[in-house]
Amino acid sequence: MLVNLKNILKIAEAKNCAIGSFNTPNLESIRAVIGAAEELNQPVIIMHAQVHEEMGLCKMDEIAPIMQFMAERSSVPVCVHLDHGTDIDYVKRGIDLGFTSVMYDGSELNLEVNRANTCIIKEIAEREDVSVEAEVGSMGARESGEGGGESIYTDPEPALKFVNDTGIDALACAFGTAHGIYLKEPKLDFDRVSKIRSMIDVPIVMHGGSGVSPEDYKKVIACGVRKINYYTYMAKAGGEAVEKMADKTFFHDIAAAAENGMKENAKAAIRIFAGL
Repeated sequence: MLVNLKNILKIAEAKNCAIGSFNTPNLESIRAVIGAAEELNQPVIIMHAQVHEEMGLCKMDEIAPIMQFMAERSSVPVCVHLDHGTDIDYVKRGIDLGFTSVMYDGSELNLEVNRANTCIIKEIAEREDVSVEAEVGSMGARESGEGGGESIYTDPEPALKFVNDTGIDALACAFGTAHGIYLKEPKLDFDRVSKIRSMIDVPIVMHGGSGVSPEDYKKVIACGVRKINYYTYMAKAGGEAVEKMADKTFFHDIAAAAENGMKENAKAAIRIFAGL
């Protein structure tokens, strides 16, 4: 069942849980994530990030129809989300291609420019019943799997003004997580999350969700996080499943092993996010 972000996050709000949001840059990862969600009977979000194209993975116009097809035939609610779109024209193309949710990421821009660009995206998206996520603050490095980069924590007061001015449906906040493999244990600012959530009337999104401890996941969810972006450790689990194969001769065997490894990792994450 294909849904938008606003509606799928209503489920999370009602259940006081978070929805897992997984980057799915190929068919195997799409099948792994939706298969995991169906087995657990939980809603899920599948994502394509603009940086995937820079990494030489699927292009948006190639993967979008596959994501939508798999979402529509799923037995659970699935949101098809464009993640970290840093270019307005790219995000517009995502809307035209049928993404039910888009993230405009202007976090590296001046806050006023970020706000103005987000308003443009919101106006376009609303006409197509497409949800909009945006980011105030910055996690640093993009989702390349390498980690690192300087994080700029989200300031509650500017975040409140940003949400009110733009009318976005979800806000990505920086509070101590990072994209990619963690080089050291993350130190999360739970008080910051709680304060921001008490001030704004839209769900909070946690980026850099891979590698956080189950206890910290539970804490951020209790603080108001309703969407958790997750990819790196799932992709790593797929690679580790391939490494364990005795015979790597045929690609179809490698692809199947990677899919199964990612599926089991995604199931474990969804269980924690949903409080199962």
